[in-house]
Amino acid sequence: MTVAGLLLAAGEGRRMGTPKALLRDDHDVPYVDRALGRLLDGGCSVVTVVLGAAADEVRSLLDEAGWCGDDAVRVVVAEDFAEGMGASLRAGLAVLPTDAESVLVSLVDLPDLTEDVVARVVAASAGPGTLARASYDGTPGHPVLLGRDHWAGVREVARGDRGARDYLAAREVRDVECGDLATGRDVDHPGDL
Repeated sequence: MTVAGLLLAAGEGRRMGTPKALLRDDHDVPYVDRALGRLLDGGCSVVTVVLGAAADEVRSLLDEAGWCGDDAVRVVVAEDFAEGMGASLRAGLAVLPTDAESVLVSLVDLPDLTEDVVARVVAASAGPGTLARASYDGTPGHPVLLGRDHWAGVREVARGDRGARDYLAAREVRDVECGDLATGRDVDHPGDL
């Protein structure tokens, strides 16, 4: 089963005051670098990183970390990133590898996402018809696993900051409990850091 990764890292971070891809963790590792590594370490064969706000700065961080020459990493810029997460999702889904049966969609601002969470959700892949997502103590969250059969439908409805939410709400989605591994929280404001 080939599972690609899709890292949404294009947002302006209006509430945060800076693009979240530029944030650094307690060990001074950029969020974009850490998130990318966790997707690969968790079992994604390749990862497409979607950039937008501060694209050149974020690309420089990826280059400094050695990702830009890695065959397992692709970078795409969502020119309409200011529209919201939907624009990033559409841009990323449009360039996924043709041999991927599903894609694991994750966000750059999940500070406690681990490769174990990624691996558990990747293991839920059952081919191109798969729809699954991490759940934290019963609350659905990210990452989300989309089988190839769903990519076109998600691209059609992905608008604003809702991403695939409306598409998933109208379908049966397997929740993969990960509350024993992480909280699933994201960071939106400086106080969340």
